[in-house]
Amino acid sequence: MSVLKQITAVTAVNLRTLPQRLGTSMVIVVGIAGVVAVLISVLAMSVGMIKTMQNSGRDDRAIVLRNGSAAEFGSVLTQAAIREIADSPGVKHDSDGQSLVSGELLRLVNLHKKEDATEVNATIRGISTNWPSVRPEIKILRGRMFKPALYELIVGKGALKQFKDIDIGSKVKTRFATWTVVGVFATNGDSHESELMTDRDTLASAYRGGAFSSATVVLNSPNSFQEFKDSLSANPAVSVDVLRERDYYARQSKTLTQLLSIVAYVVGGIMAVGAFFGALNAMYSAVSTRAREIATLRAIGFGAAATVTSILVESLLLAALGGAIGALLAWTFFNGNTVSTGGT
Repeated sequence: MSVLKQITAVTAVNLRTLPQRLGTSMVIVVGIAGVVAVLISVLAMSVGMIKTMQNSGRDDRAIVLRNGSAAEFGSVLTQAAIREIADSPGVKHDSDGQSLVSGELLRLVNLHKKEDATEVNATIRGISTNWPSVRPEIKILRGRMFKPALYELIVGKGALKQFKDIDIGSKVKTRFATWTVVGVFATNGDSHESELMTDRDTLASAYRGGAFSSATVVLNSPNSFQEFKDSLSANPAVSVDVLRERDYYARQSKTLTQLLSIVAYVVGGIMAVGAFFGALNAMYSAVSTRAREIATLRAIGFGAAATVTSILVESLLLAALGGAIGALLAWTFFNGNTVSTGGT
């Protein structure tokens, strides 16, 4: 009998007798399933964050912050700075000749998570009245758009999924005002879907402040970015940093995605080592209990290569089964879920 036929015959016998070694076999399956489930789950968070941030921006839009600011919350732009930005070359204009620039204001509001009622910070973004031209991706799913000069909010569908008491008709209390939720919006799956939005001037009035956090600028084309950036860099009246919108959001997610990847590979690696030794011990026990069976196979003419290979094939099949179960568990429990990065 050829070696291949011997391997096939012995492997078939091993697989048929698996129910007799159910305990040791389950050690391998459960160990590998745990490793795969954890690794896929954490990596899914990282990949999901990257994709969300990649969707948060367009190549023909730029974001302007105060010089040295790492994020919008640490930036302050004056009305004069917004005018200088709007007058810069490379900025797109609408049919009325108005610059497509939106000075935007960000504030924090305390909300409660649906899953455990933990209090977390959410973002209220004040946008300008020219939002249909500057942010055409905003689509109202239910309800209506907020009206300027009224304490009204629209909430992103991601925020609605995460936080309690922000559906249409709900009242959201901030330090200086009580807002009414009038609509639910989507923005093509980007990070803004986790925000609340309102009229910029109304938000500024409610918080007793007239300065902006950032400026979102629509460019004539993606190729106009360098011209726009150079003009502001050379303008002594402003001190700002200019980034492509997509690059800005990618930078915001970089630290978190790196941390998630490190956690995934470190934790997954430790678990993998444990699963490896668990599987090794389980197979050693299985071989020990089958010493008489293996000796019988050798006595009737089966070679050592066939016996060893059949045990290896059995191990790989059990590991593959564990991997499939782990992947299925990760998909079942985490697919479609969201992870809140808001601080408590």
